[in-house]
Amino acid sequence: MNGALSWITQPLAHEFMQRGLVVAVLVAVVCALLSCYLVLKGWSLMADAVSHAVLPGIVLAYVLKIPLTIGAFVAGLACALGTGYLKQHSRVREDAVMGIVFSGMFALGLVMFVKIDTDQHLNHILFGNLLGVQWRDVIETAAITCPAIALVLLRRKDLMLYCFDPAHARAIGLPVNVLHFGLLSLIALTIVASLKAVGIILVIAMMIAPGAIGFLLSKRFDRMLAISTASALISSVTGTLLSFHIDAATGPTIVVVQTGLFMLALLWSQRTRPTVAA
Repeated sequence: MNGALSWITQPLAHEFMQRGLVVAVLVAVVCALLSCYLVLKGWSLMADAVSHAVLPGIVLAYVLKIPLTIGAFVAGLACALGTGYLKQHSRVREDAVMGIVFSGMFALGLVMFVKIDTDQHLNHILFGNLLGVQWRDVIETAAITCPAIALVLLRRKDLMLYCFDPAHARAIGLPVNVLHFGLLSLIALTIVASLKAVGIILVIAMMIAPGAIGFLLSKRFDRMLAISTASALISSVTGTLLSFHIDAATGPTIVVVQTGLFMLALLWSQRTRPTVAA
């Protein structure tokens, strides 16, 4: 018992671990809530596209000497809106459009990053640097995630109906366009908030895995939200503490734990699935 308690308390004796754990929890909650809608809507690739598209925005923000979060948010939102426009005005399928847009913007960001001398470390942008956050980063993350969490919870039923049946949502008078662009904006904001924690590459796992776990283990949406949030919190806290003990990168460790939880949920759902008699 003392060993298990020491395993938890020993990392938390360090202030950098305390800061990292707070950011990990904030990011886990907002990613978990939004991931339910992404899974329900079938927008997994959209989250991937927006996460990769923020890179040129980060570089431009550095050049213009404005906060990097602003540049990342504008670039991510531009990618989402551009994808929607191209989908409506071309015969190309949405998944192909997203693949072209996000790979093009990510490649542009890499070219700009190499050509422009910055003090940003590419590995930190791609994979995050959770244990390197300062208290100002914690405040900035909370300023983004807390309003996003509140909005999702307040409009959760409207967002669920929009994702499940947009035609019915429009028929009963819901502002479908507002919900559509609002959800895209929340995705972009959440990805910006997650950059310091897990980076561009790994944020897609944080945005999809919790919702997939909730989907496998529940049939009611409110329960799906609860399971998704719980799995994200467990993986974030466990992954952060585990990374300290095994001296590994924190963001990837969180994602590994989250992937393990998904595999357990998948096995459990298959085990409990009713069989059809021959």
